[in-house]
Amino acid sequence: MSLHGGFTPKMKPVSPRRSAIVAVLDIGSSKIVCLIAQLKPQSPQETLRRRSHGIEILGLGHVESRGIKRGAVVDLAEAEAAVRQAVDLAERDASVQLESVIVAASSGRISSELYTATVNVAGSAITEGDIARVLTAGSDHSARQGRMVLHSLPIGYSYDGVREVGEPRGMLAREFGVDMHAVTCESAAARNLMLVVERCHLTVETMVAAPYVAGLSVLADDEADLGAAVIDMGAGTTTAAVFAGGKFVHADSFALGGQHVTMDLARGLSAPIADAERIKMRYGSVVGGSSDDRDMISVPRIGEDEREPPQFVSRANLVQIIKPRVEEILEMVRDRLAASPFAAEPRARAVFTGGASQLPGFPELAANILNRPVRIGRPLGVSGLPDAAKGPAFAVAAGLLVYPQAAHLEHFEPRRTRHLMTGTGYIARVGRWLRESF
Repeated sequence: MSLHGGFTPKMKPVSPRRSAIVAVLDIGSSKIVCLIAQLKPQSPQETLRRRSHGIEILGLGHVESRGIKRGAVVDLAEAEAAVRQAVDLAERDASVQLESVIVAASSGRISSELYTATVNVAGSAITEGDIARVLTAGSDHSARQGRMVLHSLPIGYSYDGVREVGEPRGMLAREFGVDMHAVTCESAAARNLMLVVERCHLTVETMVAAPYVAGLSVLADDEADLGAAVIDMGAGTTTAAVFAGGKFVHADSFALGGQHVTMDLARGLSAPIADAERIKMRYGSVVGGSSDDRDMISVPRIGEDEREPPQFVSRANLVQIIKPRVEEILEMVRDRLAASPFAAEPRARAVFTGGASQLPGFPELAANILNRPVRIGRPLGVSGLPDAAKGPAFAVAAGLLVYPQAAHLEHFEPRRTRHLMTGTGYIARVGRWLRESF
């Protein structure tokens, strides 16, 4: 497992002039998604000016998660079997055989650190070598015992006390600095996620923070420029990414999510967990309606004789169980964002992704608790997604496909490059031809 000095592997950025075939894995607590897509160079789109490529889905594998709890591996064999199944479905769909994948990380207490690194340039012009030197100094600073660095992003340069320098090359300076944003997670969580993937005979091309790629997937450029928080409400964890001035400047996470709502329902209704999840998806809401007391829902009981009649509960009953937990999650989001750079942008909007954000009445409740504009985020600029995968639950998986276009923003030590995949199918041959063109 190639984790050097506390850093997860970094991928070589995709060339703006070349096509590539990319495979990604979103290993969550409720579902595991494998997507295979072709990235094709395109001219900048109006709302997505930073994207150099269009994304066309070639294959999708989507299975119920096993062996994963709160985004972390709790059963290696179960998790491996589920990942193999998702990968196999996507490979068959796309007629390719995968060698490596980009993986999302949502567990391991994702957190941020902002810091400044400086180097002496002795009054000469700042060169590419000086930039590499200061980025390496900053990057090394972010490695911590027991933590793995997922991202090391420069968010601004400075020289001799002048800050917010956009393009430092060629400027004369004595001291040259960089403001860096490092995103880390617990080493054990990252290592075990990588172990599951590698047991499936796949290489981890790179590992990225789930809320960051959710933002890459659902934010229009103007939203990222003006300031936005993207909150991904997964089954086991809720993660947040703050964007300001078009840059990813803060990350946070806590271990509460949609699965906790399901467990509250299962306990409150004395129903099997699978039935509680189904009831939540079909009838759940965080807002009451005028006929809720009269709308009755059939609920199977745990372990009772199948010949026994089911119990009935009102829709109002469901709201009484679901709403307090969703409010608790949103209050935690509010408090975490209040301690982040997002607090300085009182009108910046919050964009929610993840399956738990789909409950009726959720945007209104979130806007009320956060006291901000709120919208539900869906993947932008991805063609070929089936209707079932166009919603907020697939924002992270779709964002992983956007990430190769943003990989050039990261500081990484050059390493041996690899082809993303090989295969004998027609599409695999086309993919190899495209990669080797230009």
